[in-house]
Amino acid sequence: MAIKLMYIANEPRIAHIAETNGVDRIFVDLEVRNKAKRQKNIDSVKSHHCLNDINKIKDTLTTAELLVRSNAMYEGSQKEINEIVERGADIVMLPMWESVDDAKRFRDYIDGRAKVMLLLETIPAEKALDEVLELDGIDEILIGLNDLHLQYKLKFLFELLANGKVDELMNKMVAKGLPCGFGGIASLDKGMISGRNILAEHYRLKSSMAILSRSFCDTSKITDEAEIENIFHQGVIDIREFEAFLTRQNETYFEENHQEVIKKTNEIISK
Repeated sequence: MAIKLMYIANEPRIAHIAETNGVDRIFVDLEVRNKAKRQKNIDSVKSHHCLNDINKIKDTLTTAELLVRSNAMYEGSQKEINEIVERGADIVMLPMWESVDDAKRFRDYIDGRAKVMLLLETIPAEKALDEVLELDGIDEILIGLNDLHLQYKLKFLFELLANGKVDELMNKMVAKGLPCGFGGIASLDKGMISGRNILAEHYRLKSSMAILSRSFCDTSKITDEAEIENIFHQGVIDIREFEAFLTRQNETYFEENHQEVIKKTNEIISK
């Protein structure tokens, strides 16, 4: 089964281009609370989306699902989540949760009106995972490598893939039959570790989803719509063709790729 591809966008024209070229989910990102402070020393995406963007993107989409990331739990969460759902989100993502209680309250606030996705990106959430996996009503979990690697005080987000932490978490979720995934992928031949290597890791770990990263198509730098259209058109075709190749590979291929990821990660962190 092909991995669900997600792309962060709040501009209808970009969302339309992504959708028509095979992106499965358009991702409106409302998380602002404490994020800039947490990630001040890393070059991560810090969106400035707003609630009205949900309506704009919802009105644009015809086939892709609308995913909306809320803020982490705070005193206004129930009101915020109600607005997100009422404006048309198909899936709501909770970042920076830390406990079973956080997961339960988030699930209850959504109350079956949209899919419930947890973004696992804290050490307390990792410790609570076994209990969370026993809950009803949790539809998907994505591992957030940016914040989780910062919590572990690591130098590079893919250290979590090289050191076995992602394996440990994914194996638990896959064993429960829960759709899950981790981090993002660049175009196949881009990225500090190529999208090709990372996509093979998704297949090795039976991942269901991945975010198309900023390095796949950075619309803050690329503004020509024809160029953006070409990037999505060819980029998604390349990913799907490589996925078809991956479905024919054996365990030896995936283990060799994993060892290559470990080697490349160690080279990056040693510099």
